[in-house]
Amino acid sequence: MTDPLLPELLELALEAARRAGALLRDGRPADLGVAATKSSPIDIVTEMDIAAEKLITGFLAEHRPDDGVLGEEGAATEGSSGIRWVIDPLDGTVNYLYGLPTWAVSIAAERDGETVVGVVEAPMRRETYRAVLGGGAYANDVALRCRPAPPLDEALVSTGFNYVATVRTHQADVAQRLIPRLRDIRRSGSAAIDLSDVAAGRLDGYYERGLSPWDLAAGDLIAREAGALTGGRPGRVPSGELTIAASPGVFEPLQALLEDFGAWHD
Repeated sequence: MTDPLLPELLELALEAARRAGALLRDGRPADLGVAATKSSPIDIVTEMDIAAEKLITGFLAEHRPDDGVLGEEGAATEGSSGIRWVIDPLDGTVNYLYGLPTWAVSIAAERDGETVVGVVEAPMRRETYRAVLGGGAYANDVALRCRPAPPLDEALVSTGFNYVATVRTHQADVAQRLIPRLRDIRRSGSAAIDLSDVAAGRLDGYYERGLSPWDLAAGDLIAREAGALTGGRPGRVPSGELTIAASPGVFEPLQALLEDFGAWHD
């Protein structure tokens, strides 16, 4: 990394994610049902989510007060430095609610609209994924590389589903049509971890409709820096319309099927 700003941004993202991950891990009641004496379990998770975002934004503002912020829980400032932080303080909320380990803190830094740093902290997996634009991707200190591309019918692909029943029904139809063309489909419940798992070679591909910028910003960079291809519909970047990440060789046939099956609309 020849740009001196990027290591600074990376270190801040790593520390903010570590602190937020520790807050969420250590602050979660062992039994949310028992702990919820006055509030519902979902209320408690929402409080933890908001507390994690405040921790992250407060830490970043202390060190870089002129930067912009876009956070899932409502943080939104323009900033004047050209740097914007894109934050998902708790990606995989339902997993967290149920005590499943697949949840993460996702923090990305954009410079003039381009993502240059991405960190995905997965406390229950004891893994920290990170990437800097042009500097490769790592899990803890191990360099990541996506899997060599298998034939599509041997590819393991992950996806996610919307919480709105009518939307989820169409997404299930797309998945049903895909399954005979693939080795199998997985559904982890965390876009940030799915994208990181593509980078780590644990998945051959991933796709999802309906993601927000904070869901995909860090993971998309991590996947790309590990050699994966990412995009949306043909010729488009990843977005809420459709996000795809896959090993080269899997990406294009997967994208073509998703286009044909209408995965980009509800």
